[in-house]
Amino acid sequence: MNALGKRIRLLRHQKGWSQEDVAKRLDISIPAFSKIETGITDVNLSRLNQISRLFGMSLVQLLSTSDSEQERQTQEEINELNDKLQAREAEVIELQKKVIDLYEQLHKK
Repeated sequence: MNALGKRIRLLRHQKGWSQEDVAKRLDISIPAFSKIETGITDVNLSRLNQISRLFGMSLVQLLSTSDSEQERQTQEEINELNDKLQAREAEVIELQKKVIDLYEQLHKK
């Protein structure tokens, strides 16, 4: 898979779309779109414009597949997951406190 194909696949996944969804929006067959994602076929300029508009970006943005952008997206996902983990850890601590309080109440009687 080439860098452009990876970028298109990433964008498709971010939208939650299947290959079929994108193929229908581009008015092409599913195998034709699959070949675009896997880099088997070269994509002409008009198709690239169509794909960039579909994902709400300029052609330059679509073609700029820098690692720094992928790293930024990955870091955002990591930060989001860390936030969720911290929230869950706080919930666990609160539940542990409640268990201790209930245990102490039961043993006071």
